[in-house]
Amino acid sequence: MSATQPQQRNQIQFGVFFQGVNFSTIWTEPESGSQTDFESFRRVAQTAERGLFSAFFLGEGLRLREHLGKLHDLDVAGRPDAQTQLAALAAVTSKIGLVATQNATYNDPFDLAHRLQSLDLLSGGRAAWNIVTTDNAWTGANFRRGGYLDHADRYTHAEQVVETVRAIWDSWDSEGHARLVARDFGAFDVRGTGRLPRSAQEHPVLFQAGDSDEGRDFAARSAEVIFSAHGLFEPAKKFAEDIRRRTVAAGRPADDLKIFPGQQFVLADTDAEARDKAIWVREKQITPATALAFLENIWGTSLANYDPDGPLPDIDPVVEVTGETRGAGFRAKKTKETADAWREQAAAENLSIREFVFKVGGRLEGGIIGSYQTVADLLARYADEHVVDGFNVSPYLIPTGLDDIVDRLVPELQERGVYPTEYRGDTLREHLGLRPPLTRRGAEADAARQTPSFDLV
Repeated sequence: MSATQPQQRNQIQFGVFFQGVNFSTIWTEPESGSQTDFESFRRVAQTAERGLFSAFFLGEGLRLREHLGKLHDLDVAGRPDAQTQLAALAAVTSKIGLVATQNATYNDPFDLAHRLQSLDLLSGGRAAWNIVTTDNAWTGANFRRGGYLDHADRYTHAEQVVETVRAIWDSWDSEGHARLVARDFGAFDVRGTGRLPRSAQEHPVLFQAGDSDEGRDFAARSAEVIFSAHGLFEPAKKFAEDIRRRTVAAGRPADDLKIFPGQQFVLADTDAEARDKAIWVREKQITPATALAFLENIWGTSLANYDPDGPLPDIDPVVEVTGETRGAGFRAKKTKETADAWREQAAAENLSIREFVFKVGGRLEGGIIGSYQTVADLLARYADEHVVDGFNVSPYLIPTGLDDIVDRLVPELQERGVYPTEYRGDTLREHLGLRPPLTRRGAEADAARQTPSFDLV
């Protein structure tokens, strides 16, 4: 590089998280679409691709949420199968990655490997697997398998699933030859071979979102991209330092695991307008009924007689520890202890029920709010200090929630040199700047010598 040539800045990328069960997506406005209509998915995916987003990410729920013994009708409820939906989107997009959340607890490795690799081949090498685990009996009841997996073993089991799936993907070499997989993977004694050859990106990219110590270590050993809830600058910086330390300890380069925190953006022409818009978003996200339901998750009983604009309930919760049906965010919280702390905080800050839920339950508390120029300057700082590799954007409106990001924020970022101006290639692995899969870094020749090989005709 010459002395006069400017140094290229680090860049960040965007992915989009199409949420399912949540109260952060606004579904009550005239412009809101459907969470099950293909048109909503198509519009979001194509807008994201126009904005050079690296990936379109679908969440997964294996059981409809319940509230006080009934199906929870205030949240979004119900999502099409992720791989079915993404296969349809593969036909109407050409570049953007397609990330399917698939549960390592309730999927058979051979079947899962085949379905993910099918999506990868059909999309031209754009598929990814977001690895999640579930150990509770409430979800397991849908699979007639209850809570058979101890909480402490969830990542041990997931790692065995991942190892098995990778071995199945690796059973084909680059010349189109298949090798027999005959190994004991702990929970899985496998003898067989994958049914499909490699895609253009060799095999689907692996994403992971666990935030516990076990989850972070699992990601450092096995994943290629990690999601996080740490989107604000200082928490994001601390998280990145921890993840990179764990990645190096796992024997990998520090930048081998890409970091994409989830984030909501509220944007406008001026900072003041953005703040006013954020208030509108919060009010639409957290209605009076939603605020009461949020507290009912802890109190364990109907609070319909309480005024959402009045103080927090003066009664104590009816149970000591919350159940699984209240959602993962409330798992194992001691309700009396939580209720006392919440009442103390609300009283000290003179907050009503709804104001309190705005503060502790609104996703925008951790969101990025400001003018297009202000937010672009902030994201440039993230890029310059390499705090994140990108953001997984959660739009608060579907299907129009990405329009202002793509039309107004992305050009500002490109002008600052911190956002791509074109896709790096055709595959998701290329978009993300990832190295070859962990199991294919110089080990293929050794594997070929150790296992039988035969041509498939």
